[in-house]
Amino acid sequence: MKSIAHPIGLLVILSFHASAFAQNRFVPNYDESAIPAYELPSALVTTKGASITDASMWHKSRRPEVLELFKTQVYGRSPAACEIQYELVSEKRDAIKGKAIRREVDVRMITGSQSTTMRLLIYTPKSSPSVPVFVGLNFQGNHTVDAAKDISITKNWVRNRNDGKNNRAMESSRGTAAGRWQIETIIDRGYGLVTIYYGDIDPDFADGFKNGIHPQFEQEMSSVPEGERWGSIAAWSYGLSRAVDYFEQDDAIDASRVAVIGHSRLGKTSLWAGASDPRFKLVISNNSGCGGAALSRRAVGETVGRINTSFPHWFSDNYLQYNENENACPVDQHMLLALIAPRAVYVASATKDKWADPKGEFLSCVHADPVYRLLGTQGMGDKRPPAEFPAAEAPVKSGHVGYHLRTGKHDVTDYDWAQYLDFADRHLK
Repeated sequence: MKSIAHPIGLLVILSFHASAFAQNRFVPNYDESAIPAYELPSALVTTKGASITDASMWHKSRRPEVLELFKTQVYGRSPAACEIQYELVSEKRDAIKGKAIRREVDVRMITGSQSTTMRLLIYTPKSSPSVPVFVGLNFQGNHTVDAAKDISITKNWVRNRNDGKNNRAMESSRGTAAGRWQIETIIDRGYGLVTIYYGDIDPDFADGFKNGIHPQFEQEMSSVPEGERWGSIAAWSYGLSRAVDYFEQDDAIDASRVAVIGHSRLGKTSLWAGASDPRFKLVISNNSGCGGAALSRRAVGETVGRINTSFPHWFSDNYLQYNENENACPVDQHMLLALIAPRAVYVASATKDKWADPKGEFLSCVHADPVYRLLGTQGMGDKRPPAEFPAAEAPVKSGHVGYHLRTGKHDVTDYDWAQYLDFADRHLK
């Protein structure tokens, strides 16, 4: 089990305490002229300096190397896929104005005598069998994505926001996040939607991983160096992959056409899920920022030091070495996007979400583009990626790497979904 203590070297200990002190006086930088000097590691040059010149070299040499670096240095090493069992909890055959079948399915993730259960809320069109689906984690419980009174309310820990009190979900929270999911539009476009409360997999607070899925893998993780053990982002991603294991046994879902989507910290999660599990055919990051789509070396808005101090449970302990020391990290986030290639990826930003560094998110797409082109796709479209940061509401989505900047705040809107659905029409249908 990953401990809150960090016995992996004096550098990490000093870095952690320096960051804790820095958080008390942290002032984010939003000035492009004040960005520190940096040099991005090349996605197409190995750690030994060899250039990657064809697709075979990427798949056999560089991609495994980059994936391993993200496991050991950023998100942590996850356990192997476990056994799953599933059970239909409820079914409504006339949901969403009679257009959809809505089901609740419990998926148990089992290791020996221990298990963790996540509840899938599934919508599929009545008119179409075996449809492509969007799958994404939600923040406050499945009952918040739809106001229907017969959707079960989670009994697990929830954050004390408008939806929770004493870390328990409230009846009044039904449908409070419905605007982020656009269920009827998704169904009308011929897709299914699956959502899962992320707290079913791992509660989002630093408790030494005594709750959620981590404890059942304590024995397996004992052989993994402490600094490389999985954090919460890796655990949430692991749950998404187990959901795909279930999709492969569900006749209403085409498991070969799955898009994984996430917002904010769950956008970081969708990217890591897509990078580590090639069964996700389309990966969508909405306002994921630091540790997600944004280049860490720019240190705009939230930095590695700030995120590790505020959320020490999200990443591996080894990631603490790069607190205010981003240039020392052997990877940056454009390489995370490159791991998804040649499958499609879409990154979205918002004008008022400076904390997530919209330009840094766009630049990750630009710097992932050469890998996509090497693997025979159009990358960001046409012959080369855009030379300039796009204006708001001017999406770049003609290739395999999509991007848009939307007017507004840190959120998921109907505009975002309109772009994702158009992009999915090209890559999932």
